[in-house]
Formats: sequence, C-alpha cells, structure tokens
Amino acid sequence: MARLNYRVNQNIKAREVRVIDQTGEQLGVMPTSEALEAANRSGLDLVEVAPAANPPVAKLLNFKQFAFERKKQEKEARKSTRAGLKEIRMRPNIGEADLAIRAKRAREFLEEGNQVKLTVVFRGREITHPDIGLEKINGLTRALADDARLERAPMKKGRMITATLVPGKNGQGKD
Repeated sequence: MARLNYRVNQNIKAREVRVIDQTGEQLGVMPTSEALEAANRSGLDLVEVAPAANPPVAKLLNFKQFAFERKKQEKEARKSTRAGLKEIRMRPNIGEADLAIRAKRAREFLEEGNQVKLTVVFRGREITHPDIGLEKINGLTRALADDARLERAPMKKGRMITATLVPGKNGQGKD
C-alpha cells in the first residue's frame, strides 16, 4: 500500500503558502500561521498539496477523507492495470493436436487481457535442434495473429526459447 506523504497543519515548514479553500477558490498567498487559523476556523486541515511550487500550495480540506479517497483511487488504478503473465510451456517434439490445445488455451488467456509467454523447453540432445523449437513458437504466433501481437521476439535462454504475446492486433490494444 502506498503511503501518502503530505505535510499537514503544524508540519508545514514554509513561511508563506498559497491557500485554496474546499470549493477550489484561491484565497491568495498568506503566512502559514494565518492559513492555519483559517483552517481551524472552518474546522478543516491545512494540507500542503504542491510543496515544489513557489510559494507552496496548501488546501483547506478534511485530511482523513482526502487520504481515504486517494487510497481508494490508487487501489482502483492498480486493479485496472493488473494484467497477468501466463505461460504456455511445450517441448519441441509436441504433437499437432497438443499444439492446437496450447493455442486454444493461449487464445483464452489473451481474451482475458493477459500476456502470454510461449516457452519451448529442450531436454538432453533436443538442444541440438533449436530450429524445431523456433518453428513451434512461430507456428503458435501465426495461429494467434488475429488475437495477439508479438511483444518480444523469440530468443534463446539456456535450454529454452521464449517469446511474449500481448492482446491486440497490429500494435493496437484490445478494448
């Protein structure tokens, strides 16, 4: 959980602040002590929202409510950007029927909005024929071309060849 780092009330170090009230109207630049008095009169907190500005900008608002709303927004943003990475593993000597099942499963993952990592794992002497594994990945990529685009081209890492597909077609994301 992200921590909110705002200076509130007595923790504001600037001598002067530009004050904005709860309706968004500017009250102008005033000494911090005067701004704190205005916050106390209205029963609100003085929250420094733009410390880098000259002079810093402070708002009159209910800080607990502000923090709650901010955390809620961050949680929603994280939830909406959460796209998983699913992996489809196979061997270079996989049969055509099994390859069709892998393609169907990859298509389901892509329709859910997940990225798909295609992996061909080599064992023993299979590593002497990386072209066969590359052929399998290219075949799956062609089969999924209408649902996905290639984000990371096939590359060899040790005893594996991997490629990554993302939802969408021709560089456009899926809506």
